[in-house]
Amino acid sequence: MNWASLQGLLSGVNKYSTALGRIWLSVVFLFRVLVYVVAAEEVWDDEQKDFVCNTRQPGCPNVCYDEFFPVSHVRLWALQLILVTCPSLLVVMHVAYRQERERKHRLKHGPGAPSLYDNPSKKRGGLWWTYLLSLIFKAAVDSGFLYIFHRLYQDYDMPRVVACSEAPCPHTVDCYISRPTEKKVFTYFMVATAVICILLNLSEVTYLVGKRCLETFHPRRRRPHHRDRLPDTCPPYALSQGEPPQDGNSVLMKAGSASMDAGGFP
Repeated sequence: MNWASLQGLLSGVNKYSTALGRIWLSVVFLFRVLVYVVAAEEVWDDEQKDFVCNTRQPGCPNVCYDEFFPVSHVRLWALQLILVTCPSLLVVMHVAYRQERERKHRLKHGPGAPSLYDNPSKKRGGLWWTYLLSLIFKAAVDSGFLYIFHRLYQDYDMPRVVACSEAPCPHTVDCYISRPTEKKVFTYFMVATAVICILLNLSEVTYLVGKRCLETFHPRRRRPHHRDRLPDTCPPYALSQGEPPQDGNSVLMKAGSASMDAGGFP
């Protein structure tokens, strides 16, 4: 699998994510994808080759291996990482759809036409719901895979010896897992990072819903701009620069004196 191309596609998600979303993406690539590619596949590459049972009965080791490892850890993790990153691609596709719709609208109505969106990448309307549902889906996927791992491998444990009595084994035989402690450490690490990602997704859901509730029930009120205006009953009078504003009576008196100076009488 070409994880580099997946990383290149998801790198654009940072532009449309909140701060918690950027932290989630960093955790996914640094502590999940990178650890999976560099270390986890190497740890599990010998799981079947070095799975040894104390019998020479043909087919017994294969049957016992299938009983204890019904699905390989690395394949489950690969499927988990693919499913958990796909919703982020839906957000990018939704933004691209908005941008293309805006471009066609301007081509049809001219560059001076009003925009369909104030900002195509702003999480409003359908894009807000797409982003919110993607977070819920990612948290649900990680939770579901944690449950699957718990059911397949009790308490995410990796024992050194397992007992197997499946046919064609002649009797109950002991089978030995290669490097069980190292595999247990990596399993716990991947489980811990999945739990962190779930908490980040739920925190981001709480943040988005809380922010929307605040905007809905407590909209920002614009403060009125107070200007010093003369009373409506006063005649037009221009204040000279540096002169403090006066009340209506003084304005009337000055207007009357100005008329007397001009005509010699009131």
